[in-house]
Amino acid sequence: PPQQFNVTVYGPMALAITTVEAFPGMWINAFIVCVLCIAWVKKKTLNSNEKILLLLGCSRIWYLCFSWLYVFVSAIFPYYLQVHPIFPLIQGSYSFFNCSNLWVSACLCGFYCIKIANFRNRFFIYLKVKIDRMVPWLLLGSVMFSLIIGILVYNTIDKAICKNLNFTCPEELWKATIEIEEHFFRLYFLTGFVLAASFLVVIFSAVFLLFSLWRHKWKMQTNSMNSLSMDAHIRAMKSILSFFIMYSINFMFLILTLVYSMDYQSHVLFLSFSIQHAYPGVHSLILILSNPKLEKTLLRILSCVKSKLCMR
Repeated sequence: PPQQFNVTVYGPMALAITTVEAFPGMWINAFIVCVLCIAWVKKKTLNSNEKILLLLGCSRIWYLCFSWLYVFVSAIFPYYLQVHPIFPLIQGSYSFFNCSNLWVSACLCGFYCIKIANFRNRFFIYLKVKIDRMVPWLLLGSVMFSLIIGILVYNTIDKAICKNLNFTCPEELWKATIEIEEHFFRLYFLTGFVLAASFLVVIFSAVFLLFSLWRHKWKMQTNSMNSLSMDAHIRAMKSILSFFIMYSINFMFLILTLVYSMDYQSHVLFLSFSIQHAYPGVHSLILILSNPKLEKTLLRILSCVKSKLCMR
């Protein structure tokens, strides 16, 4: 669903917070996309992990871009939202990239679990063997499902707004938006299902990987292969646990957004709005620090910048 609070009530504060959170998040994800694209050009191919990170970075850049655009237009030029079809187009795009962000994040978490965890179950072994071939289809499915959500949001808002074209002031626009909410009950149910399903993927991935780490710790021997395997478990576990904590906080505030969606001046919604837009940038930064290639590239860039600043 669209962002559910009246931005015009908060005005410059909402715009300032969104700018502080969105632009660094866009730069962080743009760094991931640029590094992976350069590697793609050099190697002519990407591994499964890099494919997921590339799509995740792109979806987060556009998610933050449309979020900032919505707040900017709402706070500075609220009357522009009355021009059809700007409002449904922004909200449909926002919903598409938000859903894509959540599902690709869940795919990344599940991929880490299947690739690193060690279980003797036949189905799990089958997934481990086939996961690299499944990743493109999982990503395509995530994009297509997100596109369906975006189209549903666009059509729902468009139909509701077409019945309320005689807006004379921003207050009338928000009254019409409340009427839009009456058309969103089925979409709320679908959105809740999407959030719950992606959250369950994250939960099960974290639990399975933690259990695998515990088993491997007791079976570990002193040879180097086991030590490397243990290190891989620990790195993946740190990444998934940090992601699980952040995803849980984001999930909680997304649910609060649905619960308080009728109260356009709710401070809970404003807090939820701030948390949701900080999540893509912070989590992407954690992904950079947990990925040796991305971390090495970042440190090299920072050292070059530092040396140039010192020369000045």
